[in-house]
Amino acid sequence: MSNKVRVRFAPSPTGGLHLGGVRTVLYNYLFAKQHGGDFILRIEDTDQNRYVPGAEEYIVNCLQWCGLEPDESPQKGGPYAPYRQSERKHMYYEYAQKLVDSGHAYYAFDTTDELEKMRTTLQSATNTNPQYDYSTRMHMRNSIALSKEEVVELLEKGTPYVIRIKMPQIKELKFTDMIRGEISFDTALVDDKVLLKADGMPTYHLAVVVDDYLMKITHAFRGEEWLPSAPVHLLLWEYLGWKEQMPRWAHLPLILKPDGHGKLSKRDGDRLGFPVFAMNWTDPRTNETVHGFRERGFLPEAFINMLAMLGWNAGTEQEIFSLDELVQQFSIERVHKGGAKFDFEKAKWFNHQYIQRMDSAELVTLVKPYITDKGITTTDEYLAQVVGLIKDRCTLLPDFWEQGHFFFHTPDSIDVAAIKEKWADNKAQFFTQWIDVLKNLSDWNHTSIEQSFNEQLQQNGLKKGDIMLPLRIMLVGGKYGPGVFTIAEMIGKDETSKRINNALNII
Repeated sequence: MSNKVRVRFAPSPTGGLHLGGVRTVLYNYLFAKQHGGDFILRIEDTDQNRYVPGAEEYIVNCLQWCGLEPDESPQKGGPYAPYRQSERKHMYYEYAQKLVDSGHAYYAFDTTDELEKMRTTLQSATNTNPQYDYSTRMHMRNSIALSKEEVVELLEKGTPYVIRIKMPQIKELKFTDMIRGEISFDTALVDDKVLLKADGMPTYHLAVVVDDYLMKITHAFRGEEWLPSAPVHLLLWEYLGWKEQMPRWAHLPLILKPDGHGKLSKRDGDRLGFPVFAMNWTDPRTNETVHGFRERGFLPEAFINMLAMLGWNAGTEQEIFSLDELVQQFSIERVHKGGAKFDFEKAKWFNHQYIQRMDSAELVTLVKPYITDKGITTTDEYLAQVVGLIKDRCTLLPDFWEQGHFFFHTPDSIDVAAIKEKWADNKAQFFTQWIDVLKNLSDWNHTSIEQSFNEQLQQNGLKKGDIMLPLRIMLVGGKYGPGVFTIAEMIGKDETSKRINNALNII
C-alpha cells in the first residue's frame, strides 16, 4: 500500500447529488487534506441503462460550489487516468478472467427467462426468495454445472454470458471498520454476484476493487448501505492476491428523515418543503426539477459546516468551523455509528450564523442577483449599507429582498389596519406638521431626523411610543426592519415625505 493517503468519491452519474453524497465527499476530503493526501473523483458509469446525460457535469459543479475540489478527476486528469469507468472497460476483463481461471468465478449463460424460472420453481417454505448461490447454481446453465465440453461449445458459439463470483458455502469473513470496529459476515447468506455483464461492462463489485487497487486508494469511506456488499469485495481483494493492498474501510451512518425513521429521501424534501440536493437538478428525461440548497439561498461554507456536524462532532461545544478548522479537527473515529437526523431548522441556523459573520461587502456579490432579479438597479455601495443593516435578520439569501425591499422601492401596500388600531386626529396632525419640518431639514441623517421627530412630539404633546409604529409602517409597509430613522436617512428626504403623505391619504 502506498504511504500517501489517497481517498476517492465514486458516484454514479444517475441524477442529483443528495446531501448524504456531499457528506461522503466532505469526510473523504477532510481526511485526505489532514494527512497531506489526495482526493480523487472517479465516475462509476458502468450501468449504462441508468446513465443520465448532464449528471457528471452537475456533480462536478456541486463539488466546485462546495469548495471541495478533487486533486484528480475526469476533468483534471491525473497519473491514474482515465477516471471514468466506461473508459476503463478494457481493463476489467482480464481480472474477471483471472478469477475464472483460478476457480473463484464462473461463466453463467442463463437467460432472463431461465433466471425467472429458477426463482419460481425453487421457491419453498424455507427459501421464499431463491438467489443464485451455492444452493441453486448446480441447477443452472453455468461453467460449474455444465461439462467442460459444453462450456467450450457455448463460448465458441458466442453465447452471451456473465461472470459470477463463486461465493464459498461456509466461510466467515471479517474486517475492521474505522467507525464500527470488527464486522463479520457469513458467506452462505450472500449470492453469487455478477462481476462482468454480458456487454463486457463490469458491475460495481468488480470495478470498485480493481480501480481502488490500480489507483492505490488507501482509505475508502462510503455509506453504510454498501455494507451488504462488503463480503464480495473482501473476497475479491483476497482472490486477486491484493489482500495486503486493501484500503481501510469506514462505512458512514445514514442521514435520516427528521423523525428519525428511515433514510432521508428526495420525496421527504418535497413533502416537508426543504431541499435534499446540493444544487437544483433538472432530470432531462422527465424535465422535473428538484430544488437544491444553493438555490434556496445557502452559503456553501454554511452547508459544508452543517453537513460535517451530521454524524460527527469535535468532542467540544464548538459548532461553527471553517473548512480549514474542519481539516485540522476532523477524526473518522469520532463519526457516530448511528444515523443522524436531518434538521432543516438547524441547517438554517448555520446559514444565519455565516450570514451574520460575513463581511457586508462580500455579501453584496451573493445578494445582488436577488435584488436585480426584481428589476432594481443600485450601486454596490448602497447595497452594502442595506446588507449591513439587515443581515442579522436574514437566514437565507432571498431574505435580503424580503427584509429590505423598502430600501429600493415604495412598498406596494402597507398594513393600514395596524395603524388604524390606535389612530387619532392628533397623530394625523403630527405627521402633517412633521413633513413640513423635514422639508427644511438641512442635515439629512438619522440623528437630525430623530431630533426633529422628538421636538415635534413635544410640541404636539405626544409620546414617542405612540408614533413610532405608524411611522415604521408608513416607510416599510409592516412591523419590521432596522432603525426607522436610519431607513429614512437611506431612502432620502423626498421618498420619506412621499411615503408618509401616501399613508395619510389612505388611512
